[in-house]
Amino acid sequence: MSLILRPPESSDEPRCRELHAQLALEDFEFLHRDGPWAQVLAETEREARGVDLPEGRVPCDFLLAEVDGVIVGRVSIRRALNDFLLEVGGHVGYAVAPEHRRRGHATEILRQSVARLADAGVTRVLVTCDDDNIASAAVIEACGGVLEDVRTAPDAAPKRRYWIQATAAAG
Repeated sequence: MSLILRPPESSDEPRCRELHAQLALEDFEFLHRDGPWAQVLAETEREARGVDLPEGRVPCDFLLAEVDGVIVGRVSIRRALNDFLLEVGGHVGYAVAPEHRRRGHATEILRQSVARLADAGVTRVLVTCDDDNIASAAVIEACGGVLEDVRTAPDAAPKRRYWIQATAAAG
């Protein structure tokens, strides 16, 4: 398995919209925004550059996880934390399509995300998951996550909050 993280491209729209609909059934948004695909790509790039961010947004890389030419998931890598992210959102939010789970993809997505944050100067990475999401908790722990606590925000499920010591990628 050679998983790569890469920005979305024009040709990715059908698969991304398919995954968005599929994960919506699990109350998870694959895409952060709706609208015409060109606008989605432009806003994603602007957010990655940290330019003209809407209120409540931080500089963030939205990347697709691809294995052998197939998009298997996605990740949001937030290079800063606002109050909400510090409380329950964290630096990294990832998802793997149901048909690609239990193959190590989530662990590799998180591992690469932590290395990217280390390369960006983040030394401690906050990763959260729903308190009842045992699979995600196992992924975070496999990547070195140490549970700090469980917190509840208004209108949200209780979240486990883990910290990972970030190490820059080799090479």
